[in-house]
Amino acid sequence: MACVAVTWARPESTYTDKWDNINVDEILESNRLLKGYVDCLLGKGRCTPDGKALKETLPDALEHECVKCTGKQKSGADKVIRHLVNKRPDLWKELAVKYNPDNIYQARYKDKINAVKGSA
Repeated sequence: MACVAVTWARPESTYTDKWDNINVDEILESNRLLKGYVDCLLGKGRCTPDGKALKETLPDALEHECVKCTGKQKSGADKVIRHLVNKRPDLWKELAVKYNPDNIYQARYKDKINAVKGSA
């Protein structure tokens, strides 16, 4: 989950910034909101428009190391990763199983993931 920022893919050089002003902290602080996004990403629940965009964009962002992410999306992704790794490892593991079944990204982002462990 290297780029868990709310984005929507398009052919230009970056993903749309349409959802760059979403309050990531509000989502992370609310079990209900966070669970809604995770359930959307896992295909277990309904998706909001921004959740749907994230679900569609996440595989590309992971594959290409978030190169099309805006600065705000990268910052939001870092915040989400830090939160999930340190405070919700159960959700982190579920997302990893879905989006990284062969551990390709776990190896690619190992240093980044280790760097955020313990830094909530």
